[in-house]
Amino acid sequence: MPDQQERQHPEAPQQVVPQSLNDYLEVMTKAVFQSGMSWKVVNSKWPGFQAGFQGFDVGKVAGMDDSAIDDLAADTRIIRNRRKIVATVHNAQRLIELDEEYGGIRNYFRSHGDFYNVLKDVRKQFKYMGDTGTYYWLYVLGEDVPDYSEFCNRGK
Repeated sequence: MPDQQERQHPEAPQQVVPQSLNDYLEVMTKAVFQSGMSWKVVNSKWPGFQAGFQGFDVGKVAGMDDSAIDDLAADTRIIRNRRKIVATVHNAQRLIELDEEYGGIRNYFRSHGDFYNVLKDVRKQFKYMGDTGTYYWLYVLGEDVPDYSEFCNRGK
């Protein structure tokens, strides 16, 4: 039986309970690659992303060198956008750094007080994370976000 949120937003993505930084990286990477792309295309290629980014092992992705990036940029199993691949490596590195700095990535989120302050800082800390991608990332990971219609209508 669908929960109340699914009835209100049938198109809402499925939420996950993150078990490690790897989950944060995987959801973030999906947000990065979905920007400007069809979700259907991204979802159909997702098994290739999981393989190419080594199961989204944050340490392995953070350590990818130019040769590994070149290999991924030529891999037809994924969307071959080199800038977004490089961004994913950078984002893995920042996740590790922020996790260490704040004693946990969730503490990083909490240090900002509210969603809009987190949103502003995520845009500074990570590459290719715009407002909608950040909303998606935080929503899927079960973080507190405003109602989507409120988010879309802010400042109007």
